[in-house]
Amino acid sequence: MPNLEVESKKPATKVVYMQYSSQTCHLNTSRMMLPEKFVAPFLALVCLFISSGNLQAQACTFYVSNKCPFPIWPAAAPNQGHPVIANGGFYLPPGKTRKFQAPGDWTGRIWARTGCNFDSTNHKPACETGDCDGKLECNGAIGLPPATLVEFTLQVDKKKPNFYDVSLVDGYNLPVHVWTKSSDTKCHIRGCSKDLKATCPTELQVLNSQGEVVACKSACLAFNLDSFCCRNAYGSPEKCKPSVYSQMFKDACPSYFSYAFDTPPPLASCAANEYVITFCPERWGIGHMSD
Repeated sequence: MPNLEVESKKPATKVVYMQYSSQTCHLNTSRMMLPEKFVAPFLALVCLFISSGNLQAQACTFYVSNKCPFPIWPAAAPNQGHPVIANGGFYLPPGKTRKFQAPGDWTGRIWARTGCNFDSTNHKPACETGDCDGKLECNGAIGLPPATLVEFTLQVDKKKPNFYDVSLVDGYNLPVHVWTKSSDTKCHIRGCSKDLKATCPTELQVLNSQGEVVACKSACLAFNLDSFCCRNAYGSPEKCKPSVYSQMFKDACPSYFSYAFDTPPPLASCAANEYVITFCPERWGIGHMSD
């Protein structure tokens, strides 16, 4: 409920203040032909309208585009304390784009699932890659690795840059390109020059029931060694160096995080409120997304 306070400065002047969704509204009611009992509900509506407009202005819009020649099931999982967006996941046919919004201070990850079957008789997992408890809508659940992750840290103040990256720390399932309508190159994260599924070493491969390579594990995921996972004695950039596997990822996808302490950090920053996330851009897709 809004917090309401009535302050009488003069007998003929009454100013009503209301706090709603971190917005302060005030209204001089001395010239209003409105019974006092209706002032609070009226101001609540006014303040809600103002607050909603401000929140909408602060929101960030995502356009997720599928340029793969097969369907995908994009998913989003928030960091702790942030809301679920886009219901946590949805179906996206080839050549289609889905628009959704996130609060201006949202942080979390977006990825694409592949090879999904959400038939009611299906048992978990429902997807060949990126599965989240066998559900279409992940509702905050993190996808099962390996999967290419797009990670965002948004700022409410749009004069300040947002931070985002594409990570292969948990492995790879699809190439992705992140861009804004800005011409500033620091706002863009390019796709890969090679399809890692085609070059993935046998020991990192994830196969589906037909024996096809559908994803490529990171060395950390495949071997669970401190030296690959950059933990314990290897928990610093000085101790955890690139491996032959992370270097393979870096050669194919130079704009992505290839391992935890990738240097220099391939982190993009841009003060924007619209982002286009394209799965299977350019050579692996079925065309380019128009502006």
